[in-house]
Amino acid sequence: MTHTELLGFMRQSPYWVEATVGPTGAAQASVVGVVVTDELELFFDTLKTTRKYKNLRRDTRMAFVMWEGECTVQYEGVADEPRDEELARLKDLYFGQFRDGPKRERWSDIAYVRVKPTWLRFSDFRGETPRVMEMRYRQSRTSGSYRFSVPGFNPHRHGGTGDRSE
Repeated sequence: MTHTELLGFMRQSPYWVEATVGPTGAAQASVVGVVVTDELELFFDTLKTTRKYKNLRRDTRMAFVMWEGECTVQYEGVADEPRDEELARLKDLYFGQFRDGPKRERWSDIAYVRVKPTWLRFSDFRGETPRVMEMRYRQSRTSGSYRFSVPGFNPHRHGGTGDRSE
């Protein structure tokens, strides 16, 4: 699976299930509308009064799941609140998918959250042999961008290249 194919699959569903770590250490989950950037970052809006936002102020780790039929993406990452030009760029992308977003932008307690991936697993259980691709992401010290590695990935077994290139 190429980066473009994975991105296309991830963009099929605008609604994902997210989980954050609650104040007692228990998982707390909800459904959120997300947009997926070309870098596989997730971006969404939420209210500052929600459990997820309060949880993210304590612990920035998040997990997500999306699916289409028998194909799934499990996603773990670290959240932040982008600012200035970066926030404007992400909101443009988000508002392109969620037309009601500009109306929510006027709410006094709206917050915008970006999640950068640290781990991702794509699974396809449609065929006789399951296809599973797992990726770990590391942030570059020089550029700040994230690159993924695919430990033990066998493209012949999994039906993809394991490479971000097209």
